[in-house]
Amino acid sequence: MTVQSLRVDLGDRSYDILIGEDLIDRAGERMLPVMRGRRAFVVTDDMVAPLYLERLLASLDRAGIEHAHAVLPHGEHSKDFAQLEALTGAMLDARCERSTMVVALGGGVIGDLTGFAAAILQRGVDFVQIPTTLLAQVDSSVGGKTGINTRQGKNLVGAFHQPRLVLADIATLDTLARRQVLAGYAEVVKYGCIDDPAFFSWLEENGARVIGGDRAARAHAVAVSCRAKARIVAADEREGGVRALLNLGHTFGHALEAETGFSEEMLHGEAVSIGMVMALRLSARLELAPPEDCARLERHLSQLGLPTGLSRQRRWDIDALVHHMAGDKKVKDGKVTFVLAHGLGHAFLTRDVPSGAVRDMLAEFVA
Repeated sequence: MTVQSLRVDLGDRSYDILIGEDLIDRAGERMLPVMRGRRAFVVTDDMVAPLYLERLLASLDRAGIEHAHAVLPHGEHSKDFAQLEALTGAMLDARCERSTMVVALGGGVIGDLTGFAAAILQRGVDFVQIPTTLLAQVDSSVGGKTGINTRQGKNLVGAFHQPRLVLADIATLDTLARRQVLAGYAEVVKYGCIDDPAFFSWLEENGARVIGGDRAARAHAVAVSCRAKARIVAADEREGGVRALLNLGHTFGHALEAETGFSEEMLHGEAVSIGMVMALRLSARLELAPPEDCARLERHLSQLGLPTGLSRQRRWDIDALVHHMAGDKKVKDGKVTFVLAHGLGHAFLTRDVPSGAVRDMLAEFVA
């Protein structure tokens, strides 16, 4: 497979996204041109480490890069102040300098936490993203959003800190559980829903190949998604406008994650899947989008195995969900910014949404 290279154009902070197979084994040589020294600090978790850590460290050895590493517990609960303190402490114990390259090897949790640690360590050090999940490859590793969760909500403490390089090794997706692949696929579908109806149609034809492990289909899905995100980030790095469209499904999804305690009960991508359906349902309820587009989205997600409704094994509280949304970081002047759609591929931002309409839509899901 030929390595594809995409550019995130941010002036002197621009960087490349490389998409291909077995990039972990060549990570050292790929990193050297963007390094200020020959030292690296690798951060991973206890599920990824047995699979890829030795291969990554071997590639650093071959490139003549000195290294230390830290292995953190896996899961969303690691995105907190306690693990941030432990990680920065480990970096300082390893005598990380401003010229040390920090490397995030793992999924979205490791990428977000490591990126935030790099942003605040010695007031900012360089870092590289090596995402090993579909969700991280198509979304969280690109764009420089880093952060941790708090009891008040998801990603409410963090920083914009762009990586120096992103290495999306498609081969790492082969080791993912189907549930994790599906969770990442929800973020892929999001790009079609935002402004690329042709991509959504491609996913309807080829989504099963992406889920099933076809590497060519996966590489295409990752490349289209990363190209879309790179374009949006270049136009609006700090989410002052159009970048907020990338939050389609996330306002509702983050509320669902908060209500389930950021646990394995509902993965981020599963929450986004339900959240996108909620956004399209609300759009249809407000007569902004045709109901058949919402049905089309639901059909595609459910056919591949993603959730489109709420589990009946839990009692869902509308007031609690609304409360979580009110604490979302996209709230401005007390109003929640919603990403709605005029139809598939035609998303837009609005704060002019009647609270009664939101509650009525949520009532459909909790009934």
